[in-house]
Amino acid sequence: MTVTKKFVIDFDSTFTQVEALDILGEISLNDDPEKERKLQAIKDITDQGMEGTLTFRESLVKRVEILNANKSQIAELVTVLKEKVSNSFQRNKEFLRENAEDIYIISNGFKDFVVPIVTAYGIKEENVFANELKYGEDGKIIGFNENNPLSKNNGKPETIKNLKLEGDIYVIGDGYTDYEIKASGVANKFYAFTENINRPTVSSKADHIAPSLDEILYINKMNKKFSYPKSRINVLLLENVHPIGVELMREEGYNVEVISSALSEEELAEKIKTVSVLGIRSKTQVTKKVLENANRLIAVGAFCIGTNQIDLDTCQEKGIAVFNAPFSNTRSVVELAIGEIIFLMRNIADKSKLMHQGKWNKSASGSVEIRGKKLGIIGYGNIGAQLSVLAENMGLDVYYYDVLEKLALGNATKIDSLEELLNTCDVITLHVDGRKENKLLIDKKRLKMMKKGSYLINLSRGHVVDVPALRDALSSGHLAGAAIDVFPSEPKNNDEPFESELIGLPNTILTPHIGGSTLEAQENIARFVPGKIIEYINTGNTYNSVNFPNIQLPFLQDAHRLIHIHMNEPGIMAKINQILAEHKINIVGQYLKTNEKIGYVITDIDKAYSNKVIEDLKSIEGTIRFRMLY
Repeated sequence: MTVTKKFVIDFDSTFTQVEALDILGEISLNDDPEKERKLQAIKDITDQGMEGTLTFRESLVKRVEILNANKSQIAELVTVLKEKVSNSFQRNKEFLRENAEDIYIISNGFKDFVVPIVTAYGIKEENVFANELKYGEDGKIIGFNENNPLSKNNGKPETIKNLKLEGDIYVIGDGYTDYEIKASGVANKFYAFTENINRPTVSSKADHIAPSLDEILYINKMNKKFSYPKSRINVLLLENVHPIGVELMREEGYNVEVISSALSEEELAEKIKTVSVLGIRSKTQVTKKVLENANRLIAVGAFCIGTNQIDLDTCQEKGIAVFNAPFSNTRSVVELAIGEIIFLMRNIADKSKLMHQGKWNKSASGSVEIRGKKLGIIGYGNIGAQLSVLAENMGLDVYYYDVLEKLALGNATKIDSLEELLNTCDVITLHVDGRKENKLLIDKKRLKMMKKGSYLINLSRGHVVDVPALRDALSSGHLAGAAIDVFPSEPKNNDEPFESELIGLPNTILTPHIGGSTLEAQENIARFVPGKIIEYINTGNTYNSVNFPNIQLPFLQDAHRLIHIHMNEPGIMAKINQILAEHKINIVGQYLKTNEKIGYVITDIDKAYSNKVIEDLKSIEGTIRFRMLY
């Protein structure tokens, strides 16, 4: 006979992200001159009660007294709490509705604000047990029902005993009063819920620490919204990823670790063993050696434009999707390029340096307007094309060269050869990608092709320019100046020294790889990349992936989604469908896309199937990775 599982759930800091009385204090004490002191007192008393250092009755009496609230403010509180339901409870609303008969809310809070929140999630009002406020004729809170067991010490165990529940009782909560239920012997298990707050004195006594409701449902094999608890997905974010990106990952429920600097190959190879999602910027090298240890890795997010620091081929072979931010910092790089063109042609860097040395050198020598000068753009992608438009608006004559056929914007002129562009233009600016073919694209020979007295700007990749040759071109006066933002070898963090043969050269602007480093760009990137990774994990969408076939999928509805990544070999699709047919599985929808190396098949099926189907699909020869979503 199947034993019924009854779930007893706490309200404050469990069902909701906050302690309701703390929020009520924000409302009721809004105009009180001692607001901050009283709010802190409420918080301290709450914590003491939750940790067991103060009896519950004492903490309740003291908090209600300080609050000095009224009935209309309770209504305001409910409005706030509706927006503060814990993320994993929001995600699992379907579970709460389907299992409403066996879910109980037992709270030391008050029914006045608990009931409106939990019943909106399908929980039955008769299954909600909480304290009851008393109001005076003027609507002021004058106390609470002191005969209610939940207003007393050990009130939760007593309430459950009175209910005489049949079956196994599982308690989910964050506080000492929740642990007391298990300690009193009326519950089978106590789950310390740490999604919102982790109280070590409580967690240490738990049968299981649960970072989310997903985790509890997963280990109990209960019907759930997601096929795998997000709290078990380890995310490693390196190189000072913007806080917005960190927060988005944490809000999704992932277990996120942040390290401010890049890691060496050896360090990352060790760290990557337990990581499911890796987020990097430009300094971290995700090499074959690193990826050989990455057996849990499903996605890499490059919080930048370039991906040449990632071994994309090995990622493909291991079924690891890579996402970047190809558009997010375009404007920032373009604005820096415009600024550097002006600075170089006015010799601003050297003049500023002299001023800081106390030297006044007012002279027009070597200073020219940019209007009417010829700008040569190498690489007419997102950045090059936008630079083309802005530069033309400032009066520059724009020319460009790209290995691909690109339509000219505005009055820009396409040049058919790199050599002709170098011979023609007063300023050359590089906006190419990191592919191997671009290594030393501007070498000694091509630097000599540039017009005498011209300028070079590199905001693309460090390996694109031959640095010793550039040093010679600047020292000899063949070039009148250069602005370099990227270097073949760069410090891993701000504490390491910067070394370059370009240091100290005349009219040479050196910047520490900050082309895309503006607040706006970093915020855009921090929103874009996590969004793509989250979408890939949740739905299988690979749109905008750098190394996977791009598939944009409809939302999954009333089905399970099977994701099969395999070597691009003939017959695999037929084998997938043969297995599904043998098991009499109905296909709701199916999507296939391939590139030269891998195939990516998404199959949506009816929910009824056996585990043997999954094993058979995983065992198809040529399978790289298999995932199941629902």
